[in-house]
Amino acid sequence: MVEFKVVVNDTKKGKSYQIQVEGHHANSLVGKKLGDEVDGIFVSLPGYKLKITGGTDKDGFPMRTDLPGSRRRNLLLSKSTGYHPTETGKRQKKSVRGNTISQDTVQINMKVTKFSSKPIDQIVNSQKKDEDAPKEDKPKEEQG
Repeated sequence: MVEFKVVVNDTKKGKSYQIQVEGHHANSLVGKKLGDEVDGIFVSLPGYKLKITGGTDKDGFPMRTDLPGSRRRNLLLSKSTGYHPTETGKRQKKSVRGNTISQDTVQINMKVTKFSSKPIDQIVNSQKKDEDAPKEDKPKEEQG
């Protein structure tokens, strides 16, 4: 079963929200590419439109928009996604992941392109309250 941590950036307020996505919603994100727009219902945000901006795989390697596919490659990089040198002109070989979401992807970064009438923080907070709500168990009888 595929499971993603989706980080949604609210561009109006400048806040980010982390949302767990599992099951058939997560399976529908597999195969999407960086730059694609998806419906917010996939990450439990109905009425929103989200753009995929990045992500990382299970080992922490970043995704790049200019590398097709979902496999990991070693590229000679200068200053760009996946490598930030301290000296100008320095280049180095680094491992990076392709631009397609796969089973190995763990985190997906998204930004909001179309907003809904209900704010994101209300939706996310109501979901957390539902998850954190104590389950009602039958009280145990006192043993004497």
